[in-house]
Order: sequence, then structure tokens, then C-alpha cells
Amino acid sequence: MIEVTEKQNCCGCTACVAVCPKNCIEMKEDMEGFLYPEVDQSSCIHCNACDRVCPILNVKERKPFEQSAYIVQNKDVEVLRESTAGGAFTAIAKYVIHNSGVVFGVELNKNLEAHHIYVEDVTELKRFRNSKYVQSSVGGGTLRKVKFFLEQGKTVCFSGTPCQIEGLKCYLKKDYENLITVDVVCRAVPSPLIFRKYVELQKQELEDDIKTVRFRDKYYGYKYSTMNVVTDRNHGNYHQGVESDPWLRAFFSNICDRPSCHNCHFRNQYRVSDFTIWDCFHAGRFSKELDNDKGATRVLVHTDKGRRIFEAIKDDFSYVEVKPEEAVAGAKEMQESVKPHEQRQVFFEDANKLSGSQLFYKYFPSTFRVKAEHFVRMACYKMGIYSLAKKVFVRLTKKY
Repeated sequence: MIEVTEKQNCCGCTACVAVCPKNCIEMKEDMEGFLYPEVDQSSCIHCNACDRVCPILNVKERKPFEQSAYIVQNKDVEVLRESTAGGAFTAIAKYVIHNSGVVFGVELNKNLEAHHIYVEDVTELKRFRNSKYVQSSVGGGTLRKVKFFLEQGKTVCFSGTPCQIEGLKCYLKKDYENLITVDVVCRAVPSPLIFRKYVELQKQELEDDIKTVRFRDKYYGYKYSTMNVVTDRNHGNYHQGVESDPWLRAFFSNICDRPSCHNCHFRNQYRVSDFTIWDCFHAGRFSKELDNDKGATRVLVHTDKGRRIFEAIKDDFSYVEVKPEEAVAGAKEMQESVKPHEQRQVFFEDANKLSGSQLFYKYFPSTFRVKAEHFVRMACYKMGIYSLAKKVFVRLTKKY
């Protein structure tokens, strides 16, 4: 019977919920806003199916194997503009749908909750575009639906974090030729509770209900992507970067991450998915053509199936092939777990007592330094030297 005694030993993948033959496992939110399995012991038959599909209890050693790597940029102007980076996932997903398949991904619904859904129409793929910097709710029903489609012979594409892909694979228990998996290089998954506090803050600040949020908008270009909060009144005219937006500041401080992210078992170059995709801010190292501040994606292909698909969709991209070791160079998030913020515990204690504005004003106030950095970034952007200034900054500090 699955029992979470240490929070760092559960990634919230829901494989245990999906596999339970008695439907006696339910995901429940803890005081930090993360979902964990809870077993109805009166219904449990102690078959231990849940333990056997847990990706953390059954971590597999990953050995090196042949890979291919590319830097890509989608040729479709609208797709590229709406995508976080270079629009790689949309091209993969479009291929699946054109082959009568279904695509599972994450959308931010009307309640501003991130959750997995599936679509069967190319026009619906826009719901998946743009990163969601908050943990998505998968639900055991989602994994069961994936298996149902696979057993029906449909081609299925499933995208998610590495732990979600591992959970799906463990639940399925075998490889399916008609399953295509895409994972994203993940820094960490932040708390839905804290995101709700952020929405509460923005409703107060903007004096209007929030219609939607784009976590990585290209209003000022790809290299200075910003948080975009949309209301009826502001028509989306809120664009703040990592230096000034309270949510981005919280996320990149590691103060609100899921505990399992601090000891992630799935940070590895060699993964169980077919594709791994992530940002390529330094596309100029590989191609001057792709260094246009419109967005580029690094694509690491792990399987022969993935290579066949890339061959089929490559005309959708402007792209350059690179060595896998060059593609992953400098990608710390692929190899190293983030360290928890020293104030993490007290931050969550306050989150359960304070309003959204009180919480963010306390931990992420808009200080003179914050305002000054925002001023400098905006000045560089308006003078047309932002990309150059950022390159100099990276070379001098070795930080991005």
C-alpha cells in the first residue's frame, strides 16, 4: 500500500491512483498546496499494485545511449509567437493529430488551474502553447484515458515533466509503439497554493478579475520574456520580467517548489521519453539565422521512433543539427536538483495565514534594487541593445 512518509518521495504523478483496482486512492492537497495520494484503508485489498508503479520507489538506472540533437524554430509565425521558445512541441503534436491521434498536454483553465487534457484537433493545440510555471494536476483518469486510446490503436502523444512521463511509463508497464512522449527540462514545479495567492494579489493590484496568465510572453522579445496577466480592463497590458514580477521572483528563488524537486530522481541526459525539449537562449552559438530573438528550442531525441518523427516534421522548422553534448552543455536543470530556499518552511506557514498581497509584499517587496534592475532592462530594450547587454552579462558573471 502506497504510503508517503517523506514528502520528497512523492512527485504527484498519480500512477498509483490510476492503477488501483478498487479506486481507493485519492489525491489530496496538503498545506503547501501539493497533491499526495491518500488510501481508503477500508477498501484497500493490499495488492501493492500502487507500490509497483511508483516511479520513485522503482527508480531505474539510466545508461548512456545514442541520441540526436537539434536547435529548432517553427516556421509558422503565429505558432512561434505564441510558444514559449521555438514551437517544437506544436510540430510534434500536429504530426500526431494528422495521423488521427490524440495529444495530451497542460492547459490553464478558466479557474487558472493547470491540468492535463487531451485534444484531437490541430486548432486546439494553442491551449498547450506557453509554459505553465505551476504543477499540473494529472489525475488517475488521465493516465487511464491514455491507456484506453493506446489499446484502441490510436497514436497518443503525452507531454509533461520528466516525473510525469516516468509515472505514465510505470503505469503502462510496457512500451507501446503508438505512444510518443515529450518531456520538458524542468527547473522545479511550484505550488498551486502560492499561484492562487499570486492571482489574488494581481486581482487586488489590477482591480479586476484575471482572465488568463501567460508565464512566458514575448512582448519584449524572447530573451526578455515576461509574465503577462490579462484582464478585461487592461487588455493584457501587464508585462513584468523575472526581476520584478512577484510570481517569477518566487519561482526562481526556489521558495515554493515541491519537496521532491529538491532530490529529483529523473534529472538525467538519458531519459525514457522520445523527446526532451527546452529553451535555447544562446541559439547564436549554433546558428546566426536562429538568433533573431523570436525563440528557439533545443530538441534531444532519445529513440528511433523520435528520429523517424523528426525526419517527418523537419520541414516545419528552420533548424540546425548539433552534437548532443553541445545541446546539453550548461543545462544545469537537466542534471542538478534545485536547493530549497532557507525560508521555505516559514514562507508556507505564512501562506496559510496571510493574504496574497501580504505574502508577496513580505517576501518579494518592490525595493529600490528591483525597480532599478527593471529600469535598466527596459532602457536596454528601448535602445535596442538588450540582447547584447545580456550576452555581456552572461560572459562576465557566468550566469544566465
